Amino acid sequence: MPPALDTALADFGTHLEVAQGSSAHTVRAYTGDVEALLDHAARHGATSPQDVDLAALRAWLTEQSERGLARATLARRGAAARAFFDWARRTGRVTADPAARLASPRVPRTLPTVLTADAAGRLLDAAREAAGEGEPARLREWAAAELLYGAGIRVGELAGIDVDDVDLSQRVVRVLGKGDKERVVPFGVPAARAVTRWLDTGRTAFVTERSGAALLVGDRGGRWGQRQVRDVVHRLALAAGVDDVAPHDLRHSAATHLLAGGSDLRSVQEILGHSSLATTQRYTHVTAERLRSSFEQAFPRA
Repeated sequence: MPPALDTALADFGTHLEVAQGSSAHTVRAYTGDVEALLDHAARHGATSPQDVDLAALRAWLTEQSERGLARATLARRGAAARAFFDWARRTGRVTADPAARLASPRVPRTLPTVLTADAAGRLLDAAREAAGEGEPARLREWAAAELLYGAGIRVGELAGIDVDDVDLSQRVVRVLGKGDKERVVPFGVPAARAVTRWLDTGRTAFVTERSGAALLVGDRGGRWGQRQVRDVVHRLALAAGVDDVAPHDLRHSAATHLLAGGSDLRSVQEILGHSSLATTQRYTHVTAERLRSSFEQAFPRA
């Protein structure tokens, strides 16, 4: 890749990570997409971002589409291109933004996967019953499952919690969300019981010098990883006899159950850490779909 393009790509990655506080996953995804774009542009004679125009961007997306990439992937790549050239314009690397009029495929919005309140309860009961004998690994799984659902947090937020982030007297936990935004989230009595048991009799079985302040400690003493949490949630769903779910589905379920129980959208938005209310509004559709399904099954004139 020509030096000017290579330098622009590296600087854009630094901008995402440092100036915007984007997650490592977002930085990897966006810089990977932009690298593919700049490679395409370089093959067609571009030596700097200034050489890339709207026609080149459209040709790149067309080439990606012909390779069979999913609409969601194409939409993300279009978003990455727009973010890159908006940054390039603001930093003087291009005189005009060629991506300002770049259209991306519309991705159909799908409703989140949500357990019923009864199914979520059975999954959490399965975790509690497995921890009944006090085995440290099972206590860890119980605490993790209760916090995922009881606080409605992301799996990455769960893995990042330190011991001092949990206030058991007030039943709140401090988490670091997307964009390094910190928020304090409440949780209920069942989650408090699970975390208390884990801290009192479970965590000490795994703690080493590597553990630091991590709340959830893995078998080798390091911070418990997201992959391990996902494996546990899948296993608990199987044990409880409910639909297979991922950790994020417990978050979806918590949000839906909050709204169905009467919580207002703004409060749920704050709990989930959504920057946009529109993201939270997805869960109102889930609730409406469940109401409609119940109506059609039960009402004779449905």
